[in-house]
Amino acid sequence: MTGHVVVATGFNREVATLRQSGIVVVAGGGDPVGLRVKIEAAAAGASGILSYGMSGALADGLAIGDWVVGDRLSGTIDLACDADWAAELQARLPGARLGGFFADGRMIDSVAEKLALGVSHKALAVDMESHVAAAVAAERGLPFAIVRCISDGARHMLPHAITVSMRPDGGVDAKAMLRSLAARPGQAADITRTTAGFARAMWELKRGAIRIGPRMALGI
Repeated sequence: MTGHVVVATGFNREVATLRQSGIVVVAGGGDPVGLRVKIEAAAAGASGILSYGMSGALADGLAIGDWVVGDRLSGTIDLACDADWAAELQARLPGARLGGFFADGRMIDSVAEKLALGVSHKALAVDMESHVAAAVAAERGLPFAIVRCISDGARHMLPHAITVSMRPDGGVDAKAMLRSLAARPGQAADITRTTAGFARAMWELKRGAIRIGPRMALGI
């Protein structure tokens, strides 16, 4: 395989953790239609498509900073991940769990729904971009993989200010977060806790990306 790897993620902050060669990164978890357009444009001449970044846990036993490598995706689309690619990713991230992901474009903030989705879909984690990336990969017959770092636990309810924080271009909508905090000041402590978790996950993303290496370990 000689083509580049398309890496799909949500926040621009996640993009900034990637420095390796042989990849084209696109962000935009807040805008699935726009994200698909970006992925399709980047997929010309690509050898594979990868979903990467932070992820919410759907099962107990996953801590902030833990890595999960997908073996399949459910939700808007049901698709098996490329087994060889998944095995290589797991080998480069010692301790990473292999399991299912769920994605339908929503940021799941309810503990009850997180746990229910984990059971009903036999999934370990959830994100907002994998279903878009998977659809393009399936249509183009390209290998598809998911590798993500846990940023919030299964029993952690995301505060409202966090659920409105993603801009369509992958940026952070600080004004929306401040409006939410002004309307619901009681969430301040949980915002602090959540952002601390995100910071821990971002730090681990930077470390993990280095371990994964060029072309996100596809065909290496």
